[in-house]
Amino acid sequence: MAEDTQRNFRSVYYEKVGFRGVEEKKSLEILLKDDPLGILPPHHESHAQVMMCRKEQYTDVLHALKVIRFVSDSTPQVDVYLRMYQLESGTLPRSPSFPLEPEDEVFLAIAKAMEEMVEDNVDCYWLIRCFVSQLNNKFRDSLPQLPKAFEQYLNLEDSRLLNHMKMCSAVTKLPYDLWFQKCFAGCLPESSLQRVWDKVISGSCKILVFVAVEILLTFKIKVMALNNAEKITKFLENIPQDSSDAIVSKAIDLWHKHCGTPVHSV
Repeated sequence: MAEDTQRNFRSVYYEKVGFRGVEEKKSLEILLKDDPLGILPPHHESHAQVMMCRKEQYTDVLHALKVIRFVSDSTPQVDVYLRMYQLESGTLPRSPSFPLEPEDEVFLAIAKAMEEMVEDNVDCYWLIRCFVSQLNNKFRDSLPQLPKAFEQYLNLEDSRLLNHMKMCSAVTKLPYDLWFQKCFAGCLPESSLQRVWDKVISGSCKILVFVAVEILLTFKIKVMALNNAEKITKFLENIPQDSSDAIVSKAIDLWHKHCGTPVHSV
Protein backbone atom coordinates (compact mmCIF):
# COMPACT_ATOMS: atom_id res chain seq x y z
CA MET A 1 0.00 0.00 0.00
CA ALA A 2 2.81 2.38 0.92
CA GLU A 3 4.65 1.60 -2.29
CA ASP A 4 1.48 2.15 -4.36
CA THR A 5 1.18 5.63 -2.88
CA GLN A 6 4.80 6.41 -3.68
CA ARG A 7 4.27 5.29 -7.28
CA ASN A 8 1.52 7.86 -7.72
CA PHE A 9 2.65 10.02 -10.64
CA ARG A 10 0.47 12.92 -9.60
CA SER A 11 2.26 13.14 -6.27
CA VAL A 12 5.62 13.24 -8.01
CA TYR A 13 4.33 15.86 -10.44
CA TYR A 14 2.92 18.04 -7.66
CA GLU A 15 6.32 17.93 -6.00
CA LYS A 16 7.93 19.05 -9.25
CA VAL A 17 5.74 22.12 -9.58
CA GLY A 18 6.23 23.21 -6.00
CA PHE A 19 3.63 21.41 -3.87
CA ARG A 20 5.86 19.96 -1.17
CA GLY A 21 5.18 16.83 0.87
CA VAL A 22 6.43 14.06 -1.38
CA GLU A 23 9.77 12.40 -0.88
CA GLU A 24 10.72 12.65 -4.53
CA LYS A 25 13.95 10.70 -4.52
CA LYS A 26 12.39 7.68 -2.84
CA SER A 27 9.42 7.80 -5.21
CA LEU A 28 11.63 7.89 -8.27
CA GLU A 29 13.77 5.04 -7.00
CA ILE A 30 10.69 2.86 -6.64
CA LEU A 31 9.43 3.85 -10.09
CA LEU A 32 12.71 3.08 -11.77
CA LYS A 33 12.95 -0.34 -10.12
CA ASP A 34 9.41 -1.36 -10.98
CA ASP A 35 9.29 -3.43 -14.20
CA PRO A 36 5.47 -3.63 -14.67
CA LEU A 37 5.10 0.14 -15.03
CA GLY A 38 6.24 0.05 -18.63
CA ILE A 39 8.13 3.35 -18.34
CA LEU A 40 11.66 2.12 -18.83
CA PRO A 41 12.64 1.38 -22.44
CA PRO A 42 11.82 -2.19 -23.55
CA HIS A 43 14.54 -4.81 -23.21
CA HIS A 44 16.23 -2.95 -20.37
CA GLU A 45 18.40 -6.03 -19.90
CA SER A 46 20.30 -4.79 -22.97
CA HIS A 47 21.28 -1.50 -21.29
CA ALA A 48 24.66 -2.88 -20.23
CA GLN A 49 25.34 -3.96 -23.81
CA VAL A 50 24.41 -0.54 -25.15
CA MET A 51 26.71 1.17 -22.66
CA MET A 52 29.53 -1.17 -23.60
CA CYS A 53 29.05 -0.31 -27.28
CA ARG A 54 29.09 3.38 -26.46
CA LYS A 55 32.28 2.96 -24.48
CA GLU A 56 33.89 1.10 -27.39
CA GLN A 57 32.81 3.83 -29.80
CA TYR A 58 34.25 6.47 -27.47
CA THR A 59 37.54 4.58 -27.28
CA ASP A 60 37.73 4.08 -31.05
CA VAL A 61 37.07 7.75 -31.84
CA LEU A 62 39.58 8.89 -29.21
CA HIS A 63 42.19 6.51 -30.63
CA ALA A 64 41.60 7.83 -34.16
CA LEU A 65 42.13 11.40 -32.99
CA LYS A 66 45.38 10.45 -31.30
CA VAL A 67 46.61 8.68 -34.44
CA ILE A 68 46.03 11.77 -36.57
CA ARG A 69 47.54 13.90 -33.78
CA PHE A 70 44.52 16.07 -33.12
CA VAL A 71 44.64 15.25 -29.41
CA SER A 72 47.17 13.89 -26.96
CA ASP A 73 47.20 12.77 -23.34
CA SER A 74 47.76 16.39 -22.32
CA THR A 75 44.79 17.80 -24.28
CA PRO A 76 42.14 19.28 -21.95
CA GLN A 77 39.19 16.93 -21.68
CA VAL A 78 36.64 19.41 -23.02
CA ASP A 79 38.80 19.90 -26.11
CA VAL A 80 38.87 16.14 -26.54
CA TYR A 81 35.08 16.06 -26.44
CA LEU A 82 34.93 18.80 -29.08
CA ARG A 83 37.30 16.98 -31.46
CA MET A 84 35.39 13.74 -30.98
CA TYR A 85 32.13 15.46 -31.80
CA GLN A 86 33.67 17.16 -34.85
CA LEU A 87 35.07 13.87 -36.13
CA GLU A 88 31.75 12.06 -35.69
CA SER A 89 29.75 14.88 -37.27
CA GLY A 90 32.13 15.35 -40.20
CA THR A 91 33.20 18.86 -39.19
CA LEU A 92 36.76 18.20 -38.04
CA PRO A 93 39.00 20.97 -39.46
CA ARG A 94 42.06 20.14 -41.51
CA SER A 95 44.34 21.26 -38.70
CA PRO A 96 43.95 21.55 -34.92
CA SER A 97 45.44 25.04 -35.20
CA PHE A 98 42.45 26.36 -37.16
CA PRO A 99 40.42 28.96 -35.22
CA LEU A 100 37.26 27.78 -33.50
CA GLU A 101 33.87 28.47 -35.06
CA PRO A 102 31.07 30.06 -32.97
CA GLU A 103 29.32 26.68 -32.69
CA ASP A 104 32.57 25.23 -31.31
CA GLU A 105 32.59 27.86 -28.56
CA VAL A 106 29.01 26.90 -27.69
CA PHE A 107 29.99 23.24 -27.55
CA LEU A 108 32.95 23.95 -25.26
CA ALA A 109 30.84 26.03 -22.88
CA ILE A 110 28.27 23.24 -22.58
CA ALA A 111 31.03 20.65 -22.25
CA LYS A 112 32.71 22.56 -19.41
CA ALA A 113 29.41 22.77 -17.55
CA MET A 114 28.55 19.12 -18.15
CA GLU A 115 32.01 18.09 -16.97
CA GLU A 116 31.16 19.60 -13.57
CA MET A 117 28.03 17.43 -13.36
CA VAL A 118 29.25 14.06 -14.68
CA GLU A 119 32.33 12.21 -13.48
CA ASP A 120 32.65 9.44 -16.08
CA ASN A 121 34.21 10.66 -19.35
CA VAL A 122 32.19 8.32 -21.56
CA ASP A 123 28.87 9.28 -19.97
CA CYS A 124 29.84 12.94 -20.07
CA TYR A 125 30.63 12.85 -23.79
CA TRP A 126 27.39 11.12 -24.70
CA LEU A 127 25.35 13.57 -22.65
CA ILE A 128 27.10 16.55 -24.27
CA ARG A 129 26.67 15.01 -27.70
CA CYS A 130 22.94 14.41 -27.25
CA PHE A 131 22.35 17.82 -25.63
CA VAL A 132 24.11 19.71 -28.42
CA SER A 133 22.35 17.63 -31.07
CA GLN A 134 19.00 18.56 -29.54
CA LEU A 135 19.91 22.25 -29.66
CA ASN A 136 21.08 21.98 -33.27
CA ASN A 137 18.11 19.98 -34.49
CA LYS A 138 14.94 20.23 -32.41
CA PHE A 139 15.53 23.82 -31.32
CA ARG A 140 17.32 25.08 -34.42
CA ASP A 141 14.41 27.30 -35.48
CA SER A 142 13.27 28.21 -31.96
CA LEU A 143 16.53 29.53 -30.49
CA PRO A 144 16.80 32.56 -32.82
CA GLN A 145 13.29 33.62 -31.73
CA LEU A 146 14.11 33.70 -28.01
CA PRO A 147 15.45 37.31 -27.86
CA LYS A 148 12.14 38.57 -29.23
CA ALA A 149 10.21 36.42 -26.74
CA PHE A 150 12.44 37.72 -23.94
CA GLU A 151 11.58 41.32 -24.80
CA GLN A 152 7.88 40.44 -24.99
CA TYR A 153 7.72 38.80 -21.56
CA LEU A 154 9.95 41.37 -19.87
CA ASN A 155 7.59 44.05 -21.15
CA LEU A 156 4.67 42.19 -19.57
CA GLU A 157 6.49 41.85 -16.25
CA ASP A 158 8.16 45.26 -16.03
CA SER A 159 7.78 47.67 -18.95
CA ARG A 160 9.67 50.40 -17.09
CA LEU A 161 12.75 48.20 -16.84
CA LEU A 162 12.55 47.34 -20.53
CA ASN A 163 12.19 51.00 -21.47
CA HIS A 164 15.26 51.86 -19.42
CA MET A 165 17.32 49.32 -21.31
CA LYS A 166 15.97 50.60 -24.61
CA MET A 167 16.98 54.13 -23.67
CA CYS A 168 20.47 52.82 -22.93
CA SER A 169 20.50 50.95 -26.28
CA ALA A 170 21.16 47.78 -24.27
CA VAL A 171 18.39 45.50 -25.58
CA THR A 172 20.24 44.47 -28.73
CA LYS A 173 23.53 44.06 -26.83
CA LEU A 174 22.35 41.73 -24.07
CA PRO A 175 24.29 38.43 -23.69
CA TYR A 176 21.82 36.42 -25.77
CA ASP A 177 24.59 34.07 -26.89
CA LEU A 178 25.41 33.21 -23.27
CA TRP A 179 21.75 32.89 -22.31
CA PHE A 180 20.21 31.12 -25.27
CA GLN A 181 22.92 29.54 -27.43
CA LYS A 182 24.99 28.32 -24.46
CA CYS A 183 21.88 27.73 -22.30
CA PHE A 184 23.42 29.70 -19.40
CA ALA A 185 26.54 27.50 -19.30
CA GLY A 186 29.19 29.67 -17.66
CA CYS A 187 26.54 31.96 -16.21
CA LEU A 188 24.74 29.80 -13.64
CA PRO A 189 26.39 27.41 -11.17
CA GLU A 190 25.97 23.65 -11.55
CA SER A 191 23.06 23.16 -9.14
CA SER A 192 20.94 25.83 -10.80
CA LEU A 193 21.99 24.92 -14.32
CA GLN A 194 20.86 21.32 -13.84
CA ARG A 195 17.31 22.48 -13.11
CA VAL A 196 17.22 24.65 -16.23
CA TRP A 197 18.73 21.96 -18.48
CA ASP A 198 16.24 19.43 -17.14
CA LYS A 199 13.48 21.54 -18.69
CA VAL A 200 15.40 21.99 -21.95
CA ILE A 201 16.05 18.26 -22.27
CA SER A 202 12.40 17.47 -21.54
CA GLY A 203 11.39 19.52 -24.55
CA SER A 204 11.19 23.25 -23.83
CA CYS A 205 13.85 25.78 -24.68
CA LYS A 206 11.45 28.57 -23.71
CA ILE A 207 12.46 28.14 -20.06
CA LEU A 208 15.65 29.97 -21.08
CA VAL A 209 13.59 33.09 -21.80
CA PHE A 210 12.07 33.13 -18.34
CA VAL A 211 15.42 32.61 -16.64
CA ALA A 212 16.71 35.66 -18.53
CA VAL A 213 13.61 37.68 -17.59
CA GLU A 214 13.94 36.72 -13.94
CA ILE A 215 17.62 37.70 -13.92
CA LEU A 216 16.60 41.20 -15.02
CA LEU A 217 13.79 41.37 -12.46
CA THR A 218 16.02 40.14 -9.65
CA PHE A 219 18.73 42.70 -10.38
CA LYS A 220 16.38 45.48 -11.44
CA ILE A 221 17.81 48.06 -9.01
CA LYS A 222 21.35 47.39 -10.18
CA VAL A 223 20.41 47.49 -13.87
CA MET A 224 18.37 50.67 -13.47
CA ALA A 225 21.39 52.32 -11.86
CA LEU A 226 23.55 51.58 -14.91
CA ASN A 227 23.26 54.01 -17.78
CA ASN A 228 25.03 52.42 -20.72
CA ALA A 229 24.77 49.18 -22.66
CA GLU A 230 28.31 47.98 -22.04
CA LYS A 231 28.01 48.20 -18.24
CA ILE A 232 24.62 46.46 -18.26
CA THR A 233 25.89 43.63 -20.46
CA LYS A 234 29.06 43.17 -18.42
CA PHE A 235 27.04 42.92 -15.21
CA LEU A 236 24.56 40.43 -16.69
CA GLU A 237 27.38 38.24 -17.94
CA ASN A 238 28.71 37.94 -14.38
CA ILE A 239 25.69 37.93 -12.09
CA PRO A 240 26.16 37.08 -8.38
CA GLN A 241 26.02 33.30 -8.01
CA ASP A 242 24.32 33.24 -4.61
CA SER A 243 21.00 34.31 -6.13
CA SER A 244 20.89 31.68 -8.86
CA ASP A 245 18.72 29.06 -7.15
CA ALA A 246 16.06 31.64 -6.29
CA ILE A 247 16.23 33.02 -9.83
CA VAL A 248 15.61 29.58 -11.36
CA SER A 249 12.73 28.85 -8.98
CA LYS A 250 11.05 32.15 -9.85
CA ALA A 251 11.75 31.58 -13.55
CA ILE A 252 9.93 28.25 -13.40
CA ASP A 253 6.99 30.02 -11.75
CA LEU A 254 6.98 32.59 -14.57
CA TRP A 255 7.16 29.77 -17.12
CA HIS A 256 4.00 28.22 -15.68
CA LYS A 257 2.32 31.60 -15.31
CA HIS A 258 2.70 32.50 -18.98
CA CYS A 259 2.62 29.05 -20.58
CA GLY A 260 0.29 27.10 -18.32
CA THR A 261 1.76 23.63 -17.89
CA PRO A 262 4.39 23.77 -20.66
CA VAL A 263 5.48 20.13 -20.56
CA HIS A 264 6.87 20.15 -24.08
CA SER A 265 6.43 23.76 -25.13
CA VAL A 266 9.27 25.13 -27.20
